[in-house]
Amino acid sequence: MLLPLTALGLLSTLFLLSRNIDPVASIPFAEAEIRDRLRDEQVTAPFFSGTTDGGDRITFSAGTLTMSTGQDNQASDLSAQIDLASGTRVVLFADAGRFDLVGGQSTLQGNVVITTSTGYKLASETLTADFDTLAIESPGAVMGDSPIGTLNAGKIRLERQGNGQNAHLIFTNGVKLVYEPLNQEE
Repeated sequence: MLLPLTALGLLSTLFLLSRNIDPVASIPFAEAEIRDRLRDEQVTAPFFSGTTDGGDRITFSAGTLTMSTGQDNQASDLSAQIDLASGTRVVLFADAGRFDLVGGQSTLQGNVVITTSTGYKLASETLTADFDTLAIESPGAVMGDSPIGTLNAGKIRLERQGNGQNAHLIFTNGVKLVYEPLNQEE
């Protein structure tokens, strides 16, 4: 009988001595974060999808998208997936980017990674894209792995040739391919 009364006494002192919590107290935010959010419109985890003129499906997502009054919208932690009409998939990742949503022009910047379902995995610092016509270009050097070896090039371009269905990766400006033959086990 003494043990349950002691437990009840301890429990009641817990409630009597607890401090009051103000339910109206403000949620803590950094002052700089509040200023940034008030200055520009910001969307967290945006997701867009659409189709190019050639029938390629494009999906785009980001960590944040900051909308400005002009055409200069900025995003962070970007991911884009392009399912080409030919069946090939191209996936793009980047740390940041700038977008003109009306004009369909984009610039991806910082640790840009290009991966294709055909076996390419390439890295660049910058990538420009016109998603309406599916013209993607790296103005600087790209390096990475191809289905047959390691690859370095001064420039890469993904574009549709003429009115055909297929889009092609075109490497230019000093292409170096180190061929790595497959292991032939006997």
